[in-house]
Amino acid sequence: MFDVIALGESLIDFSPVSTDEYGYPTMAAHPGGAPANYLAALSKYGAKTAMIGKVGDDAFGRLLLKTMDEVGISTKGMIADPGFFTTLAFVTLGENGARDFSFARKPGADTKLSFDEINLSMLDDCRVLHIGTLSLTDEPIADATKKLVAYAKEKGTLISCDPNLRKPLWDSLDRAKDAMLYAMGQADIIKISDDEVDFLWGIKADEDAARMVLEKTGARLVFVTCGAKGVYFANAKTEGFVPALSGVKPVDTTGAGDIFGGSAAWRFLEENTAPEELERNQIEEIVRFAATAAGLSTEKFGGISSVPEYEDVMKIL
Repeated sequence: MFDVIALGESLIDFSPVSTDEYGYPTMAAHPGGAPANYLAALSKYGAKTAMIGKVGDDAFGRLLLKTMDEVGISTKGMIADPGFFTTLAFVTLGENGARDFSFARKPGADTKLSFDEINLSMLDDCRVLHIGTLSLTDEPIADATKKLVAYAKEKGTLISCDPNLRKPLWDSLDRAKDAMLYAMGQADIIKISDDEVDFLWGIKADEDAARMVLEKTGARLVFVTCGAKGVYFANAKTEGFVPALSGVKPVDTTGAGDIFGGSAAWRFLEENTAPEELERNQIEEIVRFAATAAGLSTEKFGGISSVPEYEDVMKIL
């Protein structure tokens, strides 16, 4: 039995270490991919997790599979395909520190997973299936995602979604919006950023944002993350806000939102309560833990490799 299974991309993030006199960055490679980062947090804190996806049968793909095994993510649902190369993501920083993503994914192995390659028996006793929207950009992974979500819902599995917008990967931003709305419309639990709320509905995240997302998507629990500001939340019973961890000295924010999502999912599972039945104090505790873990993660490089130890989170809490 798995607590959480995630479907989607596992890739290599290249983050800048320094820049030469001509403006070219020297980069360091880190294991990543939003669903993999999400599972890494869950695994770190004791959940039983598995990844469903595809990497290339190449040096980077083999490294990713090795890393997932080492951090406790089952690779039972992963395929190493010699016909395609492992997806690579290059992160550069603008003058104001804003991240800019460039992807080597035309196609990337993660987009070439088909539904008939998925081991459906993994879902038979799974509590949560987590999806993003990078698995909806291309075929056959888009078809596989939709069919797997339908299968999981028939089984009564909770669906978690982080839309994780990456504009360069879409041939049309209208398609991106449609995919994000579809994915969130399937979800019981949604983690969405303030930038994504603005992209979808043209509004700034405030005290009404989480309630609005809840009503527009039909979800049962919503978290709206606002970076260094904090997190808004809402379910049928309550809504509120928890400030972000203060005093951190970020060196790399890549994966912080994913680590928030995975940490929140772990604390949610610990409560053993339906999403819509959680009381305000329960959700606040979930968000405080997740926000602290995410904040601490920014003090290290990478996604999977930056999940903080449980003891370090609890020292602050």
